[in-house]
Amino acid sequence: MTNEPLMIEPQSADPQPVSHGAPASSGPREVSRRWLLFKSAIALNGLVGVALAIPILRYLLAPWKRDESFNSWTSLGAIGAFPIGETRLAYYKNPSQNPWDGQTDNVACYVRHEASNQFKVFAINCAHLGCPVRWFPQSQLFMCPCHGGVYYADGSRASGPPERGLFTYNWQIVAGELQIDAGQMPTLSNSAKLVNISPMSGDSKCSG
Repeated sequence: MTNEPLMIEPQSADPQPVSHGAPASSGPREVSRRWLLFKSAIALNGLVGVALAIPILRYLLAPWKRDESFNSWTSLGAIGAFPIGETRLAYYKNPSQNPWDGQTDNVACYVRHEASNQFKVFAINCAHLGCPVRWFPQSQLFMCPCHGGVYYADGSRASGPPERGLFTYNWQIVAGELQIDAGQMPTLSNSAKLVNISPMSGDSKCSG
């Protein structure tokens, strides 16, 4: 046997404490109530921002989106259904209808056949506040039941609160049928026209 010297390793002056508990966790930190409320508030603000941004974007992008119902020509029927010299009530389908519209998508108008291939198509709404007018063939007048507006057979103003005549649709004849531009409701912005009326006295002019 060989006698080898006994080697003793020197001990550290500051020994590491021995932990008798569970090892330290290296996972995510504990979620506090304040942190949870902060994140919830951020998410809620984000949802509100998206809800507000959608209609704003639709409004801004609407001018670039082509509406197929605009400038839609709709048939009112064969021209033989409108005798010359008479005014008849007609209906057409609203080109911008929705599935839930039901019978309300049937729009009424008045058609007057003035001469051969010469028509006038009037909006049914009074030019005052939009009430539907009625045609009385006995007196050859359109009359509004709401406020007493009266119009002649050619649509011009006769009396009452309206300041002008009935609004008219643009029309055309295609393959023997009378068509109107139903995509544009008649208003002052499109088919309304100024008509000079001969006054009873004086030399003033007004719009019919």
